[in-house]
Amino acid sequence: MQLPEIVSREEWLAANNAMIVKEKAMMRAGDALAAERRRKPWELVEKDYAFEGPNGTTSLAGLFEGRCQLIVYHHMLKKDDPAPCPGCGMFTDNLGKLVHLNQRDTTLALVARAPLDQIEALKMRLGWTVPFYSTGAEFNADVDVSGGGFGLNVFIMHHGRIYRTYFTTSRGVEQLGSVWSLLDITPFGRQESWEDSPEGTPQTNPYRWWRLNDQYEPKQQVHGCCA
Repeated sequence: MQLPEIVSREEWLAANNAMIVKEKAMMRAGDALAAERRRKPWELVEKDYAFEGPNGTTSLAGLFEGRCQLIVYHHMLKKDDPAPCPGCGMFTDNLGKLVHLNQRDTTLALVARAPLDQIEALKMRLGWTVPFYSTGAEFNADVDVSGGGFGLNVFIMHHGRIYRTYFTTSRGVEQLGSVWSLLDITPFGRQESWEDSPEGTPQTNPYRWWRLNDQYEPKQQVHGCCA
């Protein structure tokens, strides 16, 4: 390995501060992109789909678990998979405590083409607690996850109807995992007052909703428009 230039503390600080200026500009550009994303069109989901989970069969609406927003990661696990995808595994490992998302009226779930017993076996092996459902090929195909690939979709429930609001795949998924990055791709965003969001978006003062993961109220309040 060839080392970079070794400099004094003053020179190091100057170089670091110059880099921070660029990073802050990129962060502000990301905020502007998230604001644009919150205003992009929605697609009405007109079909219903079946998902098999530990508590039996449920619908797409059931995946919301009574909340307003739903993030679905399409895992590549297939039937009798001899080598589960390490990329999908790393994404799932990075998710952390979903209770923070839940407090922003958002549910996250995984789906895969594998049978439920094989999904449950992988969850146990890797110590995952994220909701993970078995589904058929039709759902993946209808939301742009082709073949045995992966992707991530975002949905919202509004007055009893489900809409698709966002989709990404490939390296777009690599940027996601923290609660902030996941909320940034939802229609409501982080729901903090500094954000540029459409009129009527639920918002509170920044940081004030943050809690230790065992200090939240047990039941999430769902916004009326989502009922």
